[in-house]
Amino acid sequence: MTDWKAVALGSIINAVLTIVLLLAVFPLFFLGPLLGGLLTAYLSREYPDFDEKDGAVSGALSGIIGGIIIGLLFIFGFGALSAVIGLIFTQVGLVAGTITIIVGVFITVLTVFIGAVLGAIGGVIGSALRSDETRRPA
Repeated sequence: MTDWKAVALGSIINAVLTIVLLLAVFPLFFLGPLLGGLLTAYLSREYPDFDEKDGAVSGALSGIIGGIIIGLLFIFGFGALSAVIGLIFTQVGLVAGTITIIVGVFITVLTVFIGAVLGAIGGVIGSALRSDETRRPA
């Protein structure tokens, strides 16, 4: 089962961390989906029989949603830039707008795929951490 509140929180953490790390320290951008998936699986306390498979599914969902958020921000962010170019240079703006949308769709598909895989890995890690906590004697 999936705790949708945890998936939403993990998706937002995923998108924010990925964008911040992408701009600040490029090689560490993969930590966003990993931590988003980990957080999603770790916070899924609603279901007591939550195992690694459920963690992978929840982490992958947070990665997919986070990738869609990142892709939409990319498309709309650069879409405003191409609109300004279109106002200045009509023909160049048409080409720039088309290229921006094509690149935006490619980036969206790529971030969704990478986010799903890394989110699933983070979800397995988060569910393993969660199950270690429940096994420890108090």
